[in-house]
Amino acid sequence: MGDGDERQVEHGASGRWFEELPVGLVVRHALTRTITEADNLQFCLMTHNPQPLHLDAEFAAGTEFGERLVNSLLTLGLVVGVSVGDTTLGTTVANLGFEETIFPAPVLIGDTLRFETEVVAARASRSRPDAGIVTFEHRAHNTRDEMVCRARRNALMRKHPA
Repeated sequence: MGDGDERQVEHGASGRWFEELPVGLVVRHALTRTITEADNLQFCLMTHNPQPLHLDAEFAAGTEFGERLVNSLLTLGLVVGVSVGDTTLGTTVANLGFEETIFPAPVLIGDTLRFETEVVAARASRSRPDAGIVTFEHRAHNTRDEMVCRARRNALMRKHPA
């Protein structure tokens, strides 16, 4: 934009501002993800995780699961990552940490995961008047409709600009 241009410029954000995240809000994310063998292998390689339960079909066949399991941290990454576009894209100041993460059922290669996020707590920040702290509960379910991940995450979220 050149000198003298009077147009108002807004910075786009598809995420929600703090004020748009009331306790009790549940977002069922449209994006789903089928986990492939390549996804699991690549994630294990990137994180230097040689666990044979994830990588070795013969080893995994001899376990109580009978087949390879998807690395649980890949599942956690997806349950948070898929939520970003609908909830926090461009509106997060910082990820403050996780309170609780559980994996009540395994994810298997070929499973299609679906995701939802619920706002379980929200409060104004005491140190940042321009932000609030939101606790999200992210959940993923597999092809068999079993919950495979539940993670509570605290995020510092921007308030809507005045």
